[in-house]
Amino acid sequence: MYKNIARCCFISVISLAGSLTSSVAIAQTPGSVLPQAQQYQVDSFLRDVKFNDAKSVKKALASGMSPNAMDDKGNSALTIAITEKSFDVAKLLIDTPSIDLERPNLAGETPVMLAAFTGSEELVRYLVEKRQVEINKPGWSALHYAATSGHLKIAAYLLDKNAYVDPESPNGTTAMMMAARGGHIEVVKLLLERDADLSKINNVNMTAIDFAEQHNQTEIAAGLKSRWLKLYKKPYKSKVK
Repeated sequence: MYKNIARCCFISVISLAGSLTSSVAIAQTPGSVLPQAQQYQVDSFLRDVKFNDAKSVKKALASGMSPNAMDDKGNSALTIAITEKSFDVAKLLIDTPSIDLERPNLAGETPVMLAAFTGSEELVRYLVEKRQVEINKPGWSALHYAATSGHLKIAAYLLDKNAYVDPESPNGTTAMMMAARGGHIEVVKLLLERDADLSKINNVNMTAIDFAEQHNQTEIAAGLKSRWLKLYKKPYKSKVK
C-alpha cells in the first residue's frame, strides 16, 4: 500500500537472537534464510505482533528475541505493529531499550511516517515527545504521509513540532501536493495557513494546482487558483489538459 508513496529503497542488516534459549546473535537481511527453528521463532514472534498479543511479545523479548526482528520483506516488528494497528504491542516495542526507532523499511518508511499515514495520532505523539524521533529527515517525511491520507490533526501536530511545511521528496513533491492530489482540502488549507509555498514545483514541473487538476480535485484546484491570482497578480496557467 505504501510503495506508491516512497520510492527510495534502504536495505538494512539487523541482529536477532539466534534462539530464545541462546544469547548467540545472528545477522538477518531481507530474504535471508534462517535455520528452520530460528525462522519458526521469528515467524511466531511476528504473528504475535500482528495480532496484538502483548503478553506473548513481552515474553519473547524477555527470552532474547530482538525488537528489531523483521519479516522477509524487510518490515520490522514495529512497522508491522503500526500498520496492523496493534497499538499495545507497538507501545511495548517502542519502550524496549534496544529498538531502532529510525529504521526504515525497504520503501524508506520509518515508524513515525507509518504512524502518520495510518492516523495513529497517539503513537506519533509518543514517538516525537517521548522518544524524540526525527520528523525532518531528507526525502519523504511524516508530514508527507499525514497529508497523503488527510490526517489533519497529525499534520497540525507535526507542524507545531517544527516539521518543515514544504518538505520535498526525492523528486521534489511537497506535502501540499500530496494533500491536493488526495482531495484533502482541510490539510491544504492548514498548509497554506502555515505559509506553504504554492509556487513549488517538483521534478516533472508540477505544482499543487496541477496535482489537484490531474486527480479531478476541482474544488481544491479552483481555490488554489484563486489564491494564486491574489498572490502573484496573474491567472495560473494550467499544465494539465
